[in-house]
Amino acid sequence: MKGNWFQYARGFVTVKLVSGDADAFLAEAVSKLELWDISYARDGKLVFRVSLADFFRMRPILRRARARTRIMERSGLPFQMARLSRRKTFAAGMLGFVFMLFLLSTLVWDVQVEGTERIPAEQIRQAARAEGIYPFQWSFRLQDPSQLAEKLALRLPGASWVGVVKTGTRITITVVESTKPEEKPLESPRDLIAKTDAVVTRIVAENGRPKVQRNDRVRKGDVLISGIVGEGDRTKMVVSKGEVRGLVWHEYRIVSPLTTKTKGFTGEAHNRSYLLIGNRALQISGYGHEPFAQSEVLSDLKRFRIGNWTLPLGKYIEEEKEVVFEERKLTEAEAKAAGLAQARKELLAASGKGAVIKAEKLLHEHTENGKVILNVLFEVEQSIAVERPIVQSVP
Repeated sequence: MKGNWFQYARGFVTVKLVSGDADAFLAEAVSKLELWDISYARDGKLVFRVSLADFFRMRPILRRARARTRIMERSGLPFQMARLSRRKTFAAGMLGFVFMLFLLSTLVWDVQVEGTERIPAEQIRQAARAEGIYPFQWSFRLQDPSQLAEKLALRLPGASWVGVVKTGTRITITVVESTKPEEKPLESPRDLIAKTDAVVTRIVAENGRPKVQRNDRVRKGDVLISGIVGEGDRTKMVVSKGEVRGLVWHEYRIVSPLTTKTKGFTGEAHNRSYLLIGNRALQISGYGHEPFAQSEVLSDLKRFRIGNWTLPLGKYIEEEKEVVFEERKLTEAEAKAAGLAQARKELLAASGKGAVIKAEKLLHEHTENGKVILNVLFEVEQSIAVERPIVQSVP
């Protein structure tokens, strides 16, 4: 097709010469008019396209060639406008839609905050709102992004740099936080004392004066590292720091059953899917399954999102797995070993980081009502120091 956007704007028609001398018509028309896409139809009739203005100018030529025409197709903007003029409601709606689309594209729909850890994101959003950056704000009312970044930096003392970037209907605020030295809490003078009866195995004083030595036996409350250093009138109070470890004895009563029950999965499972609408769930799959005698249900909830907006729609999936319980009988030796292992685990967790069991002694053992009952004495090396503030007396 020869026609382009200019021809479309002027309008053109596709014409078929139904009678007359086609050769005579073409000989005169091509020198006076602009014709294109000239061809012959299957019935041998001449078909061509001509602009709307030249269509009215070719009437004398048609009379001289004793030809008649039939319009096959009307194309171009004038015809489109004529059709729209007959559909005023549709045309108004279309123009209104384009206008509303333009208005919506000039709004800020989303404000994102990036790069912040110590400064709360809500604080940054409040500072941005004070500068006019918030959802549903008109874009033409906003200042230049560089100016907005400078003003936001003044409102955020903890930020060393702020960047504002507008992409379409989204504004991204990037914050680089300023580094500050770690603030150490103020500490008052203190002693390190024993938190339980023990025999000292190791003492390292980083600050303060040691009051005990290795292999000394201490009681709960005894001073291990004193926060008062110096002698006579040349004494001062400091914050005692250091590590003191000692041997501590713990007596445990262990009750271990001779029968244990374990849970396992058979591998059989049923899935059920639900469509969430608000706070209601509509099952959409997983019908017709026979219920298991014993089962465990695992669930997974997914909410649909558009950007940062969570929609009141989602998908909820339940996976029901068949469960079997197996009962196993233990020998007295196995029950005893299981009880001791559990007691060691609990003891080390309660004794603190770095605790080590040095020895254990079985004091008493008997079986009663399907259970093995043990009394065991554990010897544990652990940290025995706790802090105690030094109270200064006022004269």
